[in-house]
Amino acid sequence: MPSLVNAETDERDALLSFLDAQRGGLRRAVRGLTDEQAAAHPSASAMSLGGLVKHAAHCERNWIQAVLMGRPDQAPAASEGDWGDEFQLLPGETLAGVLAELDAVARETEATVATLPDLNVQVPLPVAPWFPPDARRSARWILLHLIEEQARHAGHADIIRESLDGAVAFGLLADEQLEQRKAD
Repeated sequence: MPSLVNAETDERDALLSFLDAQRGGLRRAVRGLTDEQAAAHPSASAMSLGGLVKHAAHCERNWIQAVLMGRPDQAPAASEGDWGDEFQLLPGETLAGVLAELDAVARETEATVATLPDLNVQVPLPVAPWFPPDARRSARWILLHLIEEQARHAGHADIIRESLDGAVAFGLLADEQLEQRKAD
């Protein structure tokens, strides 16, 4: 369930605002949970809420820093056998830690996108069986892809949260907005 995104000032601002709104859906889905709850698997899926937050941060960092900017990938590629670990909180990982990482990635993304001369910057897509050989995409395409990716996982998170304790996105959003009004 998305919140209302502010009116945009330009295309770059709009894309970053919609990306942040989808991150907000993930943040709300883990609102008020313990580490144990965030690591739980209450549905048929092997994904946990904390794992989804972790994956969202890793995915965004990879697309912005490694693919768009050509910087070394900070996370080693998962092997086929441990790929599922990306979607779970592992021993030693905490919900607070993966949320802090998501927030750090959001700041990195905003700072990086601000440095681009424009959103038409083209980069090669990574070598993967699901990408055509020698394909290139723009920074704009990457931001749109990240919005799609974060939204998809925010939807997964809504289902897992409801399976965990019955909390639904509308209620979590209302709680967040009430808390913000009290703080103001």
